[in-house]
Amino acid sequence: MNALLSLTRVTRRYGALAAVDRLDLTVRPGARHAVIGPNGAGKSTLLGLVAGTVAPSGGRIVLDRRDITGTDPARRSRLGIARTFQQPAVLGSLSALDNVALAAWRHTELRGLWRPRRYRELGRRCLDHLDQVGLAHLASHTAGQLSHGQQRLVEIAAALAARPRILLLDEPAAGLSEEDTDRLTTVLRQLPAEVAVLLVEHNLAFVNALATRVTVLHEGRPIADGTPEEISADPAVREAYLDPRSR
Repeated sequence: MNALLSLTRVTRRYGALAAVDRLDLTVRPGARHAVIGPNGAGKSTLLGLVAGTVAPSGGRIVLDRRDITGTDPARRSRLGIARTFQQPAVLGSLSALDNVALAAWRHTELRGLWRPRRYRELGRRCLDHLDQVGLAHLASHTAGQLSHGQQRLVEIAAALAARPRILLLDEPAAGLSEEDTDRLTTVLRQLPAEVAVLLVEHNLAFVNALATRVTVLHEGRPIADGTPEEISADPAVREAYLDPRSR
């Protein structure tokens, strides 16, 4: 099977520091691929490199055989890369439904033209995305009034409305209650099989419940790659997490 996303010797330097150092990574279509590692390992930088918000210092990034190394974030989004952030990026003054519809609007034909009827039609479709994450009953609620966990789910619904081929999730379980984490796990398990997920997370129980492939970063480089079971048994992984510098 061809790779959906591949990074070849990708590097990001900040002066003498290599946040990501000659990284090779492959994500297959429909994969549930997690990236873990101690603080400062380069995980969020990796997502920025894929999304286009961080420019590589070297290497090559390919999406479905298209070189996107120099492509801007907006173009990458239109090519099927969607991202969530460590803090939910919702517009608090808008309703939950309008947050989702706004994300979807940018991916419709004639997106620069405002037509109330088209917006209403889009809203009906976006209500399905809110229903997918269990929040259809809160569609008219202002996003700023929702809980942290609910805002996270609205953000994911908005990302799905953009019709992604690969969904980048930056610590989606951070700050969630156990109930919200369980709901998020269920939502992500039910994603369409053709949507790949590249997930950065510290919550290993969440990773083990969702991921089929795990890559471990340490000081910008991969030190292990395999199934969750293989990673859990890897002594190099345990050493990296027990390194005092990672605390």
